[in-house]
Amino acid sequence: MRIGILKCDTVAPALQSAFGDYPDMFRALLGKHRAGWSFRDYDLTAGDFPDSVAQCDAWLLTGSKWGVHDRDDWILRAHELAGELYRARRPTVGICFGHQLMANALGGRVERASRVGWGVGVHTAQIRARRDWMVPARDALPLLVSHQDQVTEPPPGASVLAGHDFCPIDMMQIGDHVLTLQGHPEFEVGYSRALMKRRRAEIGESVFQKGIESLSQPIAPWVATAWISRFMETAHARCAD
Repeated sequence: MRIGILKCDTVAPALQSAFGDYPDMFRALLGKHRAGWSFRDYDLTAGDFPDSVAQCDAWLLTGSKWGVHDRDDWILRAHELAGELYRARRPTVGICFGHQLMANALGGRVERASRVGWGVGVHTAQIRARRDWMVPARDALPLLVSHQDQVTEPPPGASVLAGHDFCPIDMMQIGDHVLTLQGHPEFEVGYSRALMKRRRAEIGESVFQKGIESLSQPIAPWVATAWISRFMETAHARCAD
């Protein structure tokens, strides 16, 4: 399969030597599970959009420091692309900003979580609904997170698959070809720590300290990656029929 990585942000230059850029993280992550897959990057923030949604077999939207309600030209175009991917039944996975973008573009609601504030560090989502591609099976999915906004109302046709008190709509499936997650399976603990340190003043000291302390908890990015890989393959096979 050929995977199109739709890049919605860039890792800070000071951190790239240690952690790479976001497409590098996803290539490393997915490549461990599917060595035969190939990847093509599209930097949406620079106006690099695919000419056709048929250019790749499946698509992945990355996280971003921007919000889906920002009015930058590329974000408006990204909403249009999200709708096109959905209507064309192209297998699509959205991570963090990508999760929120798909929800917002398809009729859901995304809001600033003013009551709960920033989500950082390790959060554990409880699985609310199971699907055949969720192998290995788990009752909970602990992942690293970094977000202010969150999906507060799923779009029509969506099924909420996982959530927790802080973020009730943490993972969802839209139709049979779109999967979205609020958590970051591509993040390393070291990158999460470095990102929190860069945003310490913005996050607030109390949330920062709790986020740093949470990094000692176990995470399961390999489970999320196995699910994403199987979902893409299943959706690709189904949509190709």
